[in-house]
Amino acid sequence: MRHDLPAGATGLLALADGSVFAGRGAGRVGEAVGEVCFNTAMTGYQEILTDPSYMDQIVTFTFPHVGNVGANAEDLEQLDLDPATRARGAVFRETPTPPANWRAELSLEAWLDRMGVIALSGVDTRALTRRIREKGMPHGVIAHDPHGRFDIDALVARARTWAGLEGADLASAATSLQSREWREGGWTWEGGYAIGGKDGPLIVALDFGVKRNILRALTSAGARVVVVPAGTSAEEILARRPAGVVLTNGPGDPAATAVWAAPQIRALVQSGVPILGICLGHQLLALSLGGETAKMEQGHHGANHPVRDLATGKVEIVSMNHGFTVRRETLPQELEETHVSLFDGTNAGLKMKDRPVFSVQHHPEASPGPTDSLGLFTRFVESARLHA
Repeated sequence: MRHDLPAGATGLLALADGSVFAGRGAGRVGEAVGEVCFNTAMTGYQEILTDPSYMDQIVTFTFPHVGNVGANAEDLEQLDLDPATRARGAVFRETPTPPANWRAELSLEAWLDRMGVIALSGVDTRALTRRIREKGMPHGVIAHDPHGRFDIDALVARARTWAGLEGADLASAATSLQSREWREGGWTWEGGYAIGGKDGPLIVALDFGVKRNILRALTSAGARVVVVPAGTSAEEILARRPAGVVLTNGPGDPAATAVWAAPQIRALVQSGVPILGICLGHQLLALSLGGETAKMEQGHHGANHPVRDLATGKVEIVSMNHGFTVRRETLPQELEETHVSLFDGTNAGLKMKDRPVFSVQHHPEASPGPTDSLGLFTRFVESARLHA
């Protein structure tokens, strides 16, 4: 197949259908394969690219101007900074701008290189976004070569043969390797990240690829937090006498992770301990109790998603990042739907009718401007306090 690249192209994105988007390479030199999605957020690129939920994905940013706040060592979401457990690549419309923010320690381009993320700018991200909306999230290879040397046919072939996210248990790779206490709370202008107290209810976070800001939100709500690897048994967790358990976010196909995670989640539910599920944790809770999940065509990735709380009728503007959804028609009788996406009507929240167990599909800690959902953590910690 003939591919005519524009003069001076040092980066490209090759899709499995043979489409090629060429432009200027940035970040790490090399190539990486992944599922190509788009994110509609106007801010938070550093948090997005280090969110383990984006493992094995290439993120297209629909907002054209990226980079003006630079990057720093604080605004990272991974606990363990393993390049394999974050986004594979990033696609921008415009060349990243120099930093102009008092917290910046590096330019975005320098930070991308340091973090091992391959980036591409100068492409028509509107056309790429429309392609994803119409045909679903494609497999693709993003490549960066300062000399502009690319074997495009080989890159397309690699994209075509990549297995993809369906059936992929990525949480087992994204989880922490050891347990740890977490005491960092929310950030303030005056003092940076706060330090949590030592006398709140003990919350155990079962880490499927947790974001630091989830742990910070729990700490700010008054909890003492311990993070444990996803493979930790229910018996080991309950031996800590927790007041509550959080099933965290994470990457991959929830049905693949549920093969080994569902038995321990069921045991935790049966123990009566309060449980909060977030994103992948929401999906795993549904699967553990008899529900099913399905792959989405384009997923939900952004900071402007309207979700209705069915109990109050309130609409919250939330941050979402998921490519799988809970199929409400498969939910067992003991689960009740609590939230619905107003974009496409998919499920966005659940609760058990007879136990202090609930979950949401969105990320309540990721304030996209509004802090509509942040109170969920206070609600959960108060439930845990009563249980303790």
